[in-house]
Amino acid sequence: MNTHDALDTLAVLGVLLLMALPSLLGHAHDRRIDRQLREAERGPGPRAQNSSSKETEPSTATWYADGRRSKKLVSSCTP
Repeated sequence: MNTHDALDTLAVLGVLLLMALPSLLGHAHDRRIDRQLREAERGPGPRAQNSSSKETEPSTATWYADGRRSKKLVSSCTP
């Protein structure tokens, strides 16, 4: 096998790769989409659940804003 035959073989393999690459990428993309759809049908897994089962308390900012709203409503009702 001489150098010319090796270059011809590499050229043919390169063209074959260029022709097959879009199809292979599309197939991989379809498999990823199918996997995501299957996971979505199953619902949220253990990753999406909260780590603790106790109810969370509102943050300080929420508590402060609720207090301000209630004071504002009370003060706006007085003459």
